[in-house]
Amino acid sequence: MAFPSSHPAHGAEPPAHPAQPPANGGEHTLEKLEFALAVALTRGDGPRSQSLREQIAALGGNQEEPGT
Repeated sequence: MAFPSSHPAHGAEPPAHPAQPPANGGEHTLEKLEFALAVALTRGDGPRSQSLREQIAALGGNQEEPGT
């Protein structure tokens, strides 16, 4: 008797990943970028800070007020 497998059959295509992360995943990504920005600013890394600001803006920025 064969055991059922949760793995796809040989040659089967893996499921497609969504282009946009889930809403809660986006918040986590935004938090990580904001933390990285704070570190870059502390270190005086202007080019990295600008890159991080652009990434944060591309995600829609932070809609919450600081401390909330």
